[in-house]
Amino acid sequence: MKAAEIRELSSTELAEKLSDLKSELFNLRFQHAINQLENPMRIKAVKKDIARIKTVIKARESVQ
Repeated sequence: MKAAEIRELSSTELAEKLSDLKSELFNLRFQHAINQLENPMRIKAVKKDIARIKTVIKARESVQ
């Protein structure tokens, strides 16, 4: 997910997306632990998406 796409989302959509990504990361880590993960680079991509969303949320909080 691109940073520009994330900035266009509303605060509630960001919160929903963040919780979805956190649950996906949990599932990916679980799959990785039992050696069933097909694409281990997906973990890195999900972590970066989580960081991008948290950055946008924090920026919006500091502006207000």
